[in-house]
Amino acid sequence: MKTIKKLPDAEFDIMKVVWVNEPPITTNTIMQQLGKEREWKAQTVISLMLRLVKRGFLRTEKKGKERTYFPIISREEYLKFETGDFMERFHENSFTSLVATLYDGDKIKDSDLDRLEKWLKERRD
Repeated sequence: MKTIKKLPDAEFDIMKVVWVNEPPITTNTIMQQLGKEREWKAQTVISLMLRLVKRGFLRTEKKGKERTYFPIISREEYLKFETGDFMERFHENSFTSLVATLYDGDKIKDSDLDRLEKWLKERRD
């Protein structure tokens, strides 16, 4: 099994762009969809993408002068890791604690709880 580590915000933002686009991805794609908004220079994007290659999130191939990137870790794999880490660190793996925190903080509505209850019943059947 791959060891996944938490990504810094900037690298996570790049991965979100990678995950919503059809591979291969280029630095141009990242610049068009994120770089201008973040006011990053092309070299910054290249450096961040190479870090993602080193961390095992992307693989890269060189086509002529251009480098292309392919995701190795899927969005689902990363979200599963992040969610598990969050649950362990902040809620001691207690789903009840998570829901209570969301409910008490007005982040979850009664209708959300109703849908959750329905989903749980469907899983049991």
